[in-house]
Amino acid sequence: VQLQASGGGLVQAGHSLTLYCTASGSPFGLYDMAWFRQAPGKEREFVAAISASGRSTDYADFVRGRFTISRDNAKNTGFLQLNSPNPEDTAVYSCAATLSGGTFYGDRYYAYWGQGTEVTVSS
Repeated sequence: VQLQASGGGLVQAGHSLTLYCTASGSPFGLYDMAWFRQAPGKEREFVAAISASGRSTDYADFVRGRFTISRDNAKNTGFLQLNSPNPEDTAVYSCAATLSGGTFYGDRYYAYWGQGTEVTVSS
């Protein structure tokens, strides 16, 4: 599966922004999907994940209650809604996927990665 993240840009703190992960090449519904981010000078970190069916989600503690992950398998698209972002959320956001199977959890190995989309949150 090939992945492409989009939707990034400049957003004011407290204003919402939605990121998109468009999949191609293989049925999107076979894959668990996740979002990761990497801020300047920092390591890449897990943000959120959603199971292939969409029934299960997992969030990093620092975004729980602020960001929402979802997906539309019929449209081969995943989403990450950034609600009330703050300047510390400034980073390059990347989507990733791996074939679903076994127990679902978010922060794990993902076989497929898309190019990131840059998000800048101004204060």
